[in-house]
Amino acid sequence: MRTVTDHERRARLARRHALAPTERVGDAVAATRAVTVLHATEPATVALSLQARVADLARDDVRAALEVDRTLVKQLAMRRTLFVFPRDLLPASWGSASARVATQQRGRLAREVVAGGLAADGEQWVAQAGDAVVALLAERGELQAAEVRAAVPALDVGIEVAPGTAYGGTQPVVPRLLTLLGLEARVVRGTNAGHWRVSRHRWALAEDWLGEQPAPWDERAGWAELVRRWLRSHGPGTAADLQWWLGSTKTAVTRALGDVDAVEVRLEDGRAAWLLPDDLAVEPDVAPWAALLPVLDPTTMGWKERDAYLGPHAAAVFDRNGNAGTTAWWNGRVVGVWVQDDAGRVVVSLLEDVPPTGRAALAVEAERLTAWLDGERVGTVYPSPAMRAALA
Repeated sequence: MRTVTDHERRARLARRHALAPTERVGDAVAATRAVTVLHATEPATVALSLQARVADLARDDVRAALEVDRTLVKQLAMRRTLFVFPRDLLPASWGSASARVATQQRGRLAREVVAGGLAADGEQWVAQAGDAVVALLAERGELQAAEVRAAVPALDVGIEVAPGTAYGGTQPVVPRLLTLLGLEARVVRGTNAGHWRVSRHRWALAEDWLGEQPAPWDERAGWAELVRRWLRSHGPGTAADLQWWLGSTKTAVTRALGDVDAVEVRLEDGRAAWLLPDDLAVEPDVAPWAALLPVLDPTTMGWKERDAYLGPHAAAVFDRNGNAGTTAWWNGRVVGVWVQDDAGRVVVSLLEDVPPTGRAALAVEAERLTAWLDGERVGTVYPSPAMRAALA
């Protein structure tokens, strides 16, 4: 059985994820395809993840892909997380990962509607409220959540969420409805009325934003396509990696691996992993390389089992909820983090010894990112322990 060493996995990562400077791609769509999808929980992550992978990226290139050409689209999907998808991958997610989350969220919202005394039949109330929002967007075009609330006073109500907990409280129902409608492919996040580091998106009907809107794929085909794309960009990966990344079940992963004719291989530590049948050739070496990746970057977050590239640094790089902070990479391994000083310059903070060539390469990447940010400071709600220490 073919064994894929950690060294080879790092070479694959350098090329497949367009991280090595010699492997960068030419545009935002190609960079997104390189990692299947981009994390979009924090708006700045999208631009910074693209900047790390595109040779010459301008701010306007990101906005153009998301709002003008609409070749990239924000979509809530796996693990109830917001991602940026290549447009052609949306139907697969709508029928599988997004549909799974939609079922969970629709049931939860219906129960909270009843518990909050808004209606005796929560399912009916949610259905009618969703139809009202869709009708409003059809009439008025793109709107922010606050504008929907103002236009439909009957929906300007709150519901109690997680009563008795530290994170509980009353939440307006309209954002929850819009999120659900997005999961169901009826609406999408459209124009961002805010800065590139701030999300103030308007909502639009999916058919208006996308033009000719394809139908969601059936569930089985959808899961298979997501697995195929992930294996192309992230393989080899274990079934546990896939189950975590998809936010799905072991049964769905096993079936999808069969549907794409995935081939079992061995990792260096002996664990079983999977590759696509046309992707079994040994990956050639890559020249030494460095990269600086943002909070929640799809490479850092791409696997459940991360020892091959994270080593002993998990507790320093990830917070207690599993969110990755910024990372500094040398030859396919996380060796530190980066922060910005008071002047906005990017500063690398190492977690281990790095040879002089590596320090020099990281310094080049820090200068490149500093120039791109041009004095703008990027905040985050997910600072890792190592980032906090570097800023202390």
